[in-house]
Amino acid sequence: MADYKFPEGFLWGGATAANQFEGGYDADGKGLSVPDIIMGGTVDTPRVVTPKGVRPNTYYPSHEAIDFYHHYKEDIALFGEMGFKCFRLSIQMSRIFPNGDDATPCQAGIDFYRSVFEECHKYGIEPLVTLSHYEFPLALSHKYGGWDNDAIIDIWVRYADLCFREYKGLVKYWLTFNEINCGMTPGFGDIYGLGILPPDDWALSFGGDSDWVDVNRTFKGLHNQFVASAKAVQIAHAIDPENMVGCMIAGNATYPFTCDPADVIKAQKATRENNFYCGDVHVRGEYPAWAKALWIERGVDVEMMEDLADRDEETLLDGVVDFYSFSYYMSGATTTHADAAAAAGNVFSGVKNPYLEASDWGWQIDPQGLRWYLEEVYDRYQIPLMIVENGLGAVDEKAEDGIFHDPYRIDYMKKHIEEMGHAIYDGVDLMGYTMWGCIDLVSASTGEMKKRYGFIYVDKDNDGNGDLHREKKESFDWYKKVCETNGADISWE
Repeated sequence: MADYKFPEGFLWGGATAANQFEGGYDADGKGLSVPDIIMGGTVDTPRVVTPKGVRPNTYYPSHEAIDFYHHYKEDIALFGEMGFKCFRLSIQMSRIFPNGDDATPCQAGIDFYRSVFEECHKYGIEPLVTLSHYEFPLALSHKYGGWDNDAIIDIWVRYADLCFREYKGLVKYWLTFNEINCGMTPGFGDIYGLGILPPDDWALSFGGDSDWVDVNRTFKGLHNQFVASAKAVQIAHAIDPENMVGCMIAGNATYPFTCDPADVIKAQKATRENNFYCGDVHVRGEYPAWAKALWIERGVDVEMMEDLADRDEETLLDGVVDFYSFSYYMSGATTTHADAAAAAGNVFSGVKNPYLEASDWGWQIDPQGLRWYLEEVYDRYQIPLMIVENGLGAVDEKAEDGIFHDPYRIDYMKKHIEEMGHAIYDGVDLMGYTMWGCIDLVSASTGEMKKRYGFIYVDKDNDGNGDLHREKKESFDWYKKVCETNGADISWE
């Protein structure tokens, strides 16, 4: 790695999401949020959404999660011991405004996050705060329907403004909407991303029945989030010029499965839609030239979208982001040939790539795809990039010697960090890396605890059993060395 020096001040750290690790779902005045009505599941059993509210005697993983709400000092101390320079976490709007549109905020919620950020600074850790990470006050969904309602823009911007003011001097790195492009995924994106709920119970999946979805509501909701994000960027800069606000994209490298030109074109189309539809609006302040063709293909009301783009043209141009952040777990391959085998994945899957290995959950492991993605995105946008999610979900079990050995996680991260180094050598401006699930948490896709990502084990199972005690895994000490050496030493014996 000698030729691939990471820049001074590189932000090594870890990433989480409040609805997956915070717990305290009704503590100290917090209101219900959309994740609070999503039941647990497994890789074979989809999570069920109960849109009318929480059912008694039913397990909802977000309600306790790993109870960071009561363990935050212990957890942040462990992050500090690892040498984190940055910790990505999210604020739950429903902890600040329990119903979303309350006349006054909940002081207990404001105070909680202030205490968390102050605790981070005790260890020299910069908070990287996502304002909306797959979380939306349930009361807003019931009252307004979701992000497709224009009224949500001002409601959410008021919340963002409060956060910028309350945490001035404590937080300078912000993200607006987590994996905003997942809002384009029917059903999953509507619920998690846009707060648009099904009329009745629905099995949450990436490819399941989504007949209840109205694509016009989906794409209008996405547009309203673009507008809210742009307004938030302007407010953040006005409140504190030191603030840096980024977008957050679910990143995916998509390859043509064959050299058939039809496959190449299909892969190009997937790359555009997955990465650049939302990226262009955030970074360039306008929709890409091919947006109209996409709207027609998806059955969206083109006149509605063109009117919205015209209405908000100035706002979008004036509110472009300072940096582009993204998640990266796997690559995908796509084909026009019907005989290719399908691959599992998070939101973007495709067909199995015979040149790649896969995780226990079928996610294909492709470190070089991260380099490809970094260079492709930086060539397009020429603004700083940040990897804010990357990690390996696996079954971690304690060995006879009493240690959680996870060499597979070390190997996964080591290879991805090497490719980051290659991209930096090639000129990419990469500002940081926050590994996903630095402490075990609830899987967003399956609702499991069995699918573990962390350097830190948390004693809890898929059914909610366990005493929540924390233990270091073998990867803990390895990542500590990575942080201490600024990525110069990623070896492991």
